[in-house]
Amino acid sequence: MTNKTFRFGPIALTTTLTTNLLNPPAASGGVNGGSSGQYIILSRVNVVNKTGSAATFSLWLGATGANAAGTEVIGQGQSVGANTYFPWSGRLRLDVADFLVGGSNTATALSIEGEGEIGVSG
Repeated sequence: MTNKTFRFGPIALTTTLTTNLLNPPAASGGVNGGSSGQYIILSRVNVVNKTGSAATFSLWLGATGANAAGTEVIGQGQSVGANTYFPWSGRLRLDVADFLVGGSNTATALSIEGEGEIGVSG
């Protein structure tokens, strides 16, 4: 079985730094019992600034609605210039219990979108 490509967003970032932005779906039930959960391999993220002023964003990887110390993952207080974007690329795996969480210092100045692969664990 092979992974499928997917994209998420765009999502407007708010000043709530604990906003859940991305989480792989869980799977259960069905004929013959439970199914395996899914995972995401995030490969690209763009944070776009649509305004004439710089704004910052921060992203964490952890529990739902949490941004605990030590779970910082992309752009802690990362500045995005006016009318430009911040590109990130890599390979970041999110399992069913993992949430990409974050926000901005300015309400709705920034939006986030990205792409990767989604697959079935197990």
